[in-house]
Amino acid sequence: MSVAPLRWEDAILLGGPTAVGKSAVACLLAERVRGEIISADAMQVFRGLDVGTAKPSSDDRHRVPHHLLDIVDLTEPFDAAAWVKAAETALSGIKSRARTAIICGGTGLYFKALLEGLGEAPAPEPVLRLELERTPLEQLLEELRRKDPLMYQQIDKENRRRVVRAVEVVRLSGRPYSTQRSVWARRHGDAQSASAQLSVARRLFGLEREREDLRKRIDQRVEIMFRQGLVQETKRLMDQGLAENRTAMQAIGYRQVVEHLRGERSLDETVALIKQRTWQFARRQRTWFRRQLDLEWVMIRPDESPESVVDRLLSLHSGR
Repeated sequence: MSVAPLRWEDAILLGGPTAVGKSAVACLLAERVRGEIISADAMQVFRGLDVGTAKPSSDDRHRVPHHLLDIVDLTEPFDAAAWVKAAETALSGIKSRARTAIICGGTGLYFKALLEGLGEAPAPEPVLRLELERTPLEQLLEELRRKDPLMYQQIDKENRRRVVRAVEVVRLSGRPYSTQRSVWARRHGDAQSASAQLSVARRLFGLEREREDLRKRIDQRVEIMFRQGLVQETKRLMDQGLAENRTAMQAIGYRQVVEHLRGERSLDETVALIKQRTWQFARRQRTWFRRQLDLEWVMIRPDESPESVVDRLLSLHSGR
């Protein structure tokens, strides 16, 4: 049974690690509050990255309007600034329909960029970028450790693209990347932006599970992805330029399957590696969310239904 729409200021932000159950909860929550979902996932924006990103099914999208899925091709660049712009457009549309916005995903940077703005780092410098991309990852990490120890502790050390960018910013600006933040430059005139309203409301929830429960769910999700055709999807995407898209190639699963297709490891070894990498990623997500955002955490029991989680979220939400 649905309830009356919540106030616009009560837009709900739902974050947490991969495989925790965010999507199922978000869909049920949207049905209860007449909501629409905005995806905060750095990989689900790409058309074709379906199986490997656990993109919401066509049934889920029919049940509840979803935004910021399948909005760019693999050949197009995409970053947090582009996501913020698209999210604010979606938020304005949801507001005009007197519905509740539910921003759901695991890309914490997107939440932070929407609420607090993006750092004003220098633009990429082509010659330096080429030099850094040719430098061994170990050397880049050592330079980052010396010049920006805080960023070194926080960064995904297997994500070469992010490491390159961090070192590039440090060299170009002469300052640690971790200290460079500023208010997002907006073009809204005197009107209050969607994110400014959200920053006042700050209805942020984080979903979490006990360690073994989450790890079991991750293993099951990876096995399902392979049964659903992750290898075949990756082959098709390679013909569309997947290997040339630095952002998309950071998606856990695709990168490892590409390496498998190139003969670097067996299929069984690839499945095991993706399980391991996904678990490591989930742990980093949880740590990032806890350090960077003031979330109200909700622990999901192994046998708890999404309906029960939604009931608890609505109780917490209405109690504020």
